[in-house]
Amino acid sequence: VRDHQWDLLLLDITMPGRSGLDILAEVRKTRPRLPVLVLSMHAEDQYGSRVLKAGASGYMTKESAPDELIQAIQRILSGGRYVSQSMAERLVMDLGRDSDRPPQEKLSSREFEVLRMIGGGKTVGQIAEDLHLSPTTVSTYRTRLLEKLGVTSTAELMNFAIRNNLVG
Repeated sequence: VRDHQWDLLLLDITMPGRSGLDILAEVRKTRPRLPVLVLSMHAEDQYGSRVLKAGASGYMTKESAPDELIQAIQRILSGGRYVSQSMAERLVMDLGRDSDRPPQEKLSSREFEVLRMIGGGKTVGQIAEDLHLSPTTVSTYRTRLLEKLGVTSTAELMNFAIRNNLVG
């Protein structure tokens, strides 16, 4: 992306080494006009609005039909944005209901990512290594999660993540 001009970047969230959210933030800084379509295995309700707020031009799941992928690319290349019909309806329903949003939707992208990893049973050290952060920084995110979600232990964070289908 740094070395070549592209019409569109197709990006995944879960990749080895770095998070797609981190890459999206970097792309926004280096190529702010480059349209980005996020194609992910993660459900729309987990990442859809989060990646749109982070600057993506669209979001769709890998379960979508190939025809839908072509339609999404064409819409984005013509200057538009793309979300599925169900996600568009959800976004409209969510307008004006900020206080009714689930707690996990109020987390920063990094906090959300750390929550998912804790929910998956990873230790602070493993999370630090996976996200290229210091263990102290991960512990700070863990502390923020405890406060924001109103829980008191890592076990409760894990339980929260599992109950809300954030692991997987």
